[in-house]
Amino acid sequence: MHEPTIAFSIQEDKEKEVRATLTAVYDALRQKGYNPINQIVGYILSEDPTYITTHNNARSLIRRIDRDELLRLLVKSYLDD
Repeated sequence: MHEPTIAFSIQEDKEKEVRATLTAVYDALRQKGYNPINQIVGYILSEDPTYITTHNNARSLIRRIDRDELLRLLVKSYLDD
């Protein structure tokens, strides 16, 4: 007996990882009293990591995401929903 093959999507996994990371960064910024949307937009536009707090390792987390990939996923998410 063979078990059914399960297909995994690397792209889907990457999108989930980016979503989880962005959510963690958003939460860390909010916890520190910042406007998370403004700070994340500032980071995306300038790629200056100082827009992101070091609280809960948020700055390190967001720097793991390629900025172009982040923009692509944000636009995709906005237009798909």
